Amino acid sequence: MRVFRSAEILLPKNCDMHAWSVVACDQYTSEPEYWKAVDDLTEGKPSTRHMILPEAELNAADVQEKIDSIHKTMDDYLVQGVFAAYPESYVYVERTISSGKIRRGLVGCVDLEQYDYSVGSESAIRATEGTVLERIPPRLRVRRNAPVELPHVLMLADDVQDVLLSAIEAKKERFPKLYDFDLMQGGGHISGWLVSEEDAKAFDARLDAFAQSLPSRYADLPGKSMLFAVGDGNHSLATAKAYYEELKQRNPDTDLSNHPARWALVELENIHDEALEFEPIHRVLTGVEASSLLSELEAYCCAETGMGLVCVSAEGEKTLYLDPSKGELAVGILQNFLDAYLQNHPGEIDYIHGEDVTRRLGVQPSAVGFLLPSMEKSQLFRGVIADGVLPRKTFSMGHAQEKRFYLEGRKIVD
Repeated sequence: MRVFRSAEILLPKNCDMHAWSVVACDQYTSEPEYWKAVDDLTEGKPSTRHMILPEAELNAADVQEKIDSIHKTMDDYLVQGVFAAYPESYVYVERTISSGKIRRGLVGCVDLEQYDYSVGSESAIRATEGTVLERIPPRLRVRRNAPVELPHVLMLADDVQDVLLSAIEAKKERFPKLYDFDLMQGGGHISGWLVSEEDAKAFDARLDAFAQSLPSRYADLPGKSMLFAVGDGNHSLATAKAYYEELKQRNPDTDLSNHPARWALVELENIHDEALEFEPIHRVLTGVEASSLLSELEAYCCAETGMGLVCVSAEGEKTLYLDPSKGELAVGILQNFLDAYLQNHPGEIDYIHGEDVTRRLGVQPSAVGFLLPSMEKSQLFRGVIADGVLPRKTFSMGHAQEKRFYLEGRKIVD
């Protein structure tokens, strides 16, 4: 069974696209004013806002009413003909982000039978960071009884030679353009083209050849090679997986191998795309004895040469070198040490975006800041294959307004 394939994709017709498309539900969780502005922009208009539950509202007193309203809106949109359907298709996407760079992607669906987020997974599709199981049940309440899925999952391929998307990009002007508009609230611009029939089959052939080349590329690593890594939206994809597994458990005597819930709509991107920027997330420990902590770190996982780690404390800055035999990624080596250290010593850890903030916090009394090096993009795949899922807060993929916006949909009921 193909890991990634075309789908019957739903898009709205004859509506205000600026109001239709809203940012991923897990953004702006502490900024209710953002979602209030979204509500004002979408009031009385067809919009994905009426079909998603922002995480900021997960603990609302009327959350069940909100979920019921989401399901009713989906049913109404299907009955009222809000959607146009594009069978056996992909959508080629170009997203202009705040830097002015254009991020390319291809919307299609992945086989959930070939996705496993558990530690030690050897599936074709794997999570990059640990999945917090407690985050799945609230999302599962939304997916149950929902006739439509709306994805914000970004799937990554380690496509160094750019063989998957470049051929589609070169021909895009020949494809029917499906949308072309500015996203709300500073989200940039997005354009989409329909990829179907022979062009879809040509992409499938390229993907097959690409998949066959991967085992030899990662032959020097322990662990089985993988095809895709989940770059963003892993908990949403894990919820789709949980829903499908739930369906199978409830229907043990029914063949669900062709049920639409077996697949989940995602956007596939090349991790080497110039517009896809990875930033390290630094660490600051407070309530610790800095010199003792750094001494233990040196003894545990440092060497004369290796991956440079800048350590900031009230005593100044110094660079330690993490032993590459301890792991593929500096962040993994450091996090393993910090987790073990905090089990036996007092202290708290915080995850910081930005070097200046890390330095400012690290020089405070009883604190240490760790400035992690930038991660080479191919290291992500190598790290997951060799070491399993990466530590929490390993990297950041763009700012909130650059996350995926809901736009395309797909029916997940028979």
